[in-house]
Amino acid sequence: METPVFEEIAPVSDCDCPGCRHWRSVLPHSPAGRAPAHPAARRVLVVAAAGATAAFGAGQAAAAPAAAHAPHRPGDPGDPAGEVPDTPQGPRAPLHGPTGRPAGPAAGTLLPAITRTDIIERAKTWVSAKVPYSMTAYWSDGYRQDCSGYVSMAWNLPTNEWTGSLGAFADRITKEELQPGDILLFHNASDPQSGSHVVIFGGWTDDKHTSYTAYEQTPPHTRKMATPYAYWSNSAKYLPYRYKGVTSGTTPSAGGEPAAADLPEPSPSGAAAPPASHGVPGYPGRAMFRPGAENPHVTRLGGQLVKKGFGRYYASEPGPRWGEADRRNVEAFQRAQGWRGGAADGYPGPETWRRLFS
Repeated sequence: METPVFEEIAPVSDCDCPGCRHWRSVLPHSPAGRAPAHPAARRVLVVAAAGATAAFGAGQAAAAPAAAHAPHRPGDPGDPAGEVPDTPQGPRAPLHGPTGRPAGPAAGTLLPAITRTDIIERAKTWVSAKVPYSMTAYWSDGYRQDCSGYVSMAWNLPTNEWTGSLGAFADRITKEELQPGDILLFHNASDPQSGSHVVIFGGWTDDKHTSYTAYEQTPPHTRKMATPYAYWSNSAKYLPYRYKGVTSGTTPSAGGEPAAADLPEPSPSGAAAPPASHGVPGYPGRAMFRPGAENPHVTRLGGQLVKKGFGRYYASEPGPRWGEADRRNVEAFQRAQGWRGGAADGYPGPETWRRLFS
């Protein structure tokens, strides 16, 4: 068996890429006739005899493409001159502009459209798989296994972004505008290594908006957890953002009541209510929760709101007559699900009822 021959490929000496300019300034002069090794140079294995195999000892350098240069720390893109992995996202675009500012999508770039439902469903796939946290590894879907790679995956971005560039794909919003699929981002521009992080907002867990469900990629693996707003540490530095490509399409499972016109109204007695399932009492119909309505379903609803922590507008124990306190408490509960506009009007529909009693 013939010994494999290793040949190092070096660039021409006048290569003017940033990496070569850097190494020419810091490395000693190479032997006459040889140029300094290019940062992206590879070792090429030449096997003289076809079909021959070779065992490499611990002291030998195995021939392989250079490893992918993923971020070395939270928020730091690493060596932009390094090679990138062969992923569906293709080569990573420069993370820094010419003046050192984070790079974003090029002008005129059409960002992939995605619904809030799809963002959360994509986020859940990594939670279910318990994807290990890594700033250098890439999951089977091609996305980097750190916090910003996770958001890139959930938003279905065509590239793996980092904390310094995600904001360019989104719009700043307020705390009260947060909806499932938005993010809370802390990018420490002066020192990216110190604290930079990003999480996906999954909806409020209380009516006072002091806690929310966070989907995040963090050691040891992806998790979904109730989190104090805005985060456990550096809370004041986290800013809410909304992906520019998010669409208004929703499904009831992701928030948003079905329109009243889509639902069959029961008779005043509630006889047309759908049957109870999985311990959830049957929904009695919208007519039971209109101004002037008085029935035991209103009392039951109020009691459940209090039990869930959404009864702050009641001056006394909830009763059978529907009133403004009931409506405001229901609205608070709906908004805690991430619903807005007509989906959070304070009048319980089937999805509000199901979530409240489940």
